[in-house]
Amino acid sequence: MPAQTKSPAKTANKGKKIKTTHQSDLAPLPHSEVVPIVLSLMLNLFLTALDQTIVATALPTIGTEFRDVSNLSWVITAYLLSSTAVAPVYGKLADVYGRRAMVITATVIFLVGSVLCALAPTLLALILARGLQGIGGGGILPLVQTLIADIVTPRDRGRYQGYISSVWVTAGIGGPVLGGVFAEHLHWSMIFWINLPIGVVSLMLLLPRMKKIPTYHRRRKVDWTGGFLLMIAAVVFLLALTWGGHKFEWLSPTILGMIGSAVVLLAGFVLHARSVDEPFLPLSLISGSVIPYAMIAGGCAMGAMIGLIVHMPIYYESVYRLSASEAGLALIPLVAISVFGAWSAGQFMATTGHYKWAAVGGASVAVICSLIMGALSPLPLWLLLTLLAIFALGLGTCFPISVVAIQNAVPHSKVGTATGAMNFFRSLMSSFAVALFTAILLAAVGPGIAVGEGAHSAFTGAPEAMVAGFRYVFFAAMLFMAIAALLFALMEERPLAGGPPREAPIAAE
Repeated sequence: MPAQTKSPAKTANKGKKIKTTHQSDLAPLPHSEVVPIVLSLMLNLFLTALDQTIVATALPTIGTEFRDVSNLSWVITAYLLSSTAVAPVYGKLADVYGRRAMVITATVIFLVGSVLCALAPTLLALILARGLQGIGGGGILPLVQTLIADIVTPRDRGRYQGYISSVWVTAGIGGPVLGGVFAEHLHWSMIFWINLPIGVVSLMLLLPRMKKIPTYHRRRKVDWTGGFLLMIAAVVFLLALTWGGHKFEWLSPTILGMIGSAVVLLAGFVLHARSVDEPFLPLSLISGSVIPYAMIAGGCAMGAMIGLIVHMPIYYESVYRLSASEAGLALIPLVAISVFGAWSAGQFMATTGHYKWAAVGGASVAVICSLIMGALSPLPLWLLLTLLAIFALGLGTCFPISVVAIQNAVPHSKVGTATGAMNFFRSLMSSFAVALFTAILLAAVGPGIAVGEGAHSAFTGAPEAMVAGFRYVFFAAMLFMAIAALLFALMEERPLAGGPPREAPIAAE
């Protein structure tokens, strides 16, 4: 036992007993210490959440200034590709080099990218800067979730996942408004300059308190080859989803070749992971009776939500003849109510110590709502918004439960890796859902539809065709949520570690 006391990091992975000790013996910080840390983390997270919504409304102004509209979508795509690809990288490196080093790295890269975006003299320079910004932004969400896992027991963690959701809602509602104001009354570069004070204040609040956060990482060799294979496979697959049905036909040799290349690269990653002692993403970590179920279920829920958020403004404007600003307001039930679902699931976990059936029930409610929306469209606007609010309430339960289930099933030395992999898969599922929903609308309405990046306001197609297309979009969302409900039902529910908070700060250990 003396060796275990002297070097806990070396014994963290030697047996199941040590893993259980890590989970159950985690002493949470006092509430007075947790609150400022969580607030600084939320401010850091707000950077990336705001950036993903504030840019869209400024795109027309950016295209006008640079006199290039055809390549404007790459301002969004470059960030999406880079941020998705690096998510598992940050998770792995946080487990190797520590959360402090990686959160500083991610935030600094994001801020440097923001400055370069604001100073970009050409659209190409802006696109490249957005790619760099995504390399930083892609690490912030998994690092925030990992840091919360370090200071809060799994039983209480769901409450803080609700706080994360509230940040996304605030950014989702405020981002488009700020972007429009900056682009119209100031200058589009302000959407990037605003990141600097937020980022600096976040680091000033967080860094002095990082020493109070327990350390679970351990230095070991990094499998850069495996990480490179996984990143390239993700980029190629995302490019195929982005270009398919838009720049190239889905069955064109280019798209089929890209998808085939992504499959080959992924197979190479799997073979490589089986041949090394310390793989970049241990295959055993994403197997078993908990993690793959929670990961796919959470990804399906995220895909259904993002897919509807991207496409519902088209439905509002073409069928209900709402203006662009009114369509944005009509998204609030879908975006905002999901936070209450996440919060209620967190409260349920903290109170009962159970979580599985809350997600099954929430996902099932979302299935019923999407079925009604698809079968009875077009509905009166008030009824559609009501159903979307109930849909979002049920869907919101899936997010904190999938995160907590995954983090509760792994030792703390691998929480970062598992969290990064989870966010990576969520991003892939979101991209797939957007591509699928777009393909459904293109099949129903025709190639004249303009989707995403603020272009939907230009659509003036036939409402009847749009209603027919969206019936299948709602059915597709129903399928995503049905898969989520089924997987949550099949997932093993393990006891949540952690009881009533203790007053002794963990830093004293």
